[in-house]
Amino acid sequence: MSPKKVTRRLTAIVAADVVGYSRLVAQDERGTLAQFTAHLTELFNPKVRSHHGRVIKTMGDGLLIEFPSVVEALECAVEIQHAMLSRNASTPPNHRMEFRIGINAGDVAINKGDIFGEGVNITASIESRADPRCICISARVHEDVQGRVDVEFEDTGEHKLKNMGRAIRVYRVVLDRPTPHLSSTLTVPDKPSIAVLPFQNMSGDPEQEYFADAIAEDIVTALSRWRSFFVIARNSSFTYKGHAVDVRRVGLELGIRYVLEGSVQKVGGRVRVTAQLLEASKGTHIWADRFDRDLVDILALQDEITRQVVNEIEPAMLHSENVRIGAKSLNDYTAFDCYQRGMWHLNNISGEGHRKAVVLFRKAIDRDPQLALGYVGLSRILYGGGTVYGWSEHPDEDLRESFEAAAKAIALDSSDAYAHFAYSGAALYLGLHQEALDAARRAIALNPNFAYGNLRLGQVLIYSGNAAEAIEPIERSLRH
Repeated sequence: MSPKKVTRRLTAIVAADVVGYSRLVAQDERGTLAQFTAHLTELFNPKVRSHHGRVIKTMGDGLLIEFPSVVEALECAVEIQHAMLSRNASTPPNHRMEFRIGINAGDVAINKGDIFGEGVNITASIESRADPRCICISARVHEDVQGRVDVEFEDTGEHKLKNMGRAIRVYRVVLDRPTPHLSSTLTVPDKPSIAVLPFQNMSGDPEQEYFADAIAEDIVTALSRWRSFFVIARNSSFTYKGHAVDVRRVGLELGIRYVLEGSVQKVGGRVRVTAQLLEASKGTHIWADRFDRDLVDILALQDEITRQVVNEIEPAMLHSENVRIGAKSLNDYTAFDCYQRGMWHLNNISGEGHRKAVVLFRKAIDRDPQLALGYVGLSRILYGGGTVYGWSEHPDEDLRESFEAAAKAIALDSSDAYAHFAYSGAALYLGLHQEALDAARRAIALNPNFAYGNLRLGQVLIYSGNAAEAIEPIERSLRH
């Protein structure tokens, strides 16, 4: 009787495992197992399905996956490694789960849904040569994906793999190549500049793509209301949709200093949104967070997540800008640098800071008389130092100049919520309650997420004898 014929096929094989798994288990066995399961169910499974692959099996700390195409296999692996950066961003370094991935293409034997053969063994050996957070591929895969996947490769040479009678050439996929050789045709603006990239749909369901896009689009719109930011339009940032991107290249191509990227995953009645802010020139993380919510009212949920993301990245960007500007000589400050540094002193709330801020805001106006923010800063420091904290030697004169500076800011840029906020403050301390009330309401109309604007409205309502009405805007300011 002849032996049963073995079923065989040519397939793309992916092996992945966790680097330092034993150390993680020794630190926290239960937490490590939960983390691995979460990555499997929330990231690997949806991504593999979206690229028409199949997770064949998990093996403790690793996975074996097959795809009908090497292009799909590599695209999936690249997306997973990029997504893992986001998922690990808020995790302490010694608790991060980092994967290495190997990809090969070969003839395999199939038995009860599992695959066997030399192709599988080569894949496992290639994977063992990958560094943490990296992908290595065989020469056969490299030949088939060249020009079809938007990544670069490094030839690591031929390697004698375990239990193999011949050497195999291995390539490393470049996920983080520096780009100093690129030159930008766009000048980075003085203002903090940001591109919001399309959020990745991690749900494994193409029908949910609209939700990921809607979150990113809402963030673009909300950030655009902050006049101190330069925000790249949606049509430009969404050209990167569906591509594995290097944020340094994005920074050069769009002429911006910061990049916001993230992902959205809907599972049943829950949604998870992750977001991370990066400095484009270095590719370094500035801020990251994760938001888990019940999926009840989808429009209200979009508004809530947008509000939280915007309100958290604003101070993160401004802190990064102050560090950057602080390293400059005062003689090299632009008008906007003077404004930014002046705001740093204003927010430190001290007599010495007040004096330095006044000087810097006046320098901003001298260097660019058309910069509305220079007048906004001057108005705020003059009424704050003179009326609120008592640091001014001429409080009455400073208060009048504060009112005039705020009016000038509105004349230069009537769409700046901060200009109306400053005008409202100066008017309030001059006893012009109706003008202060109108300006506070205008500030909120221009930027509903403006915490200071809501606080100012509550303040003016209290001073004008409407304390009960002040409760709602003050509570809104605490939420923002």
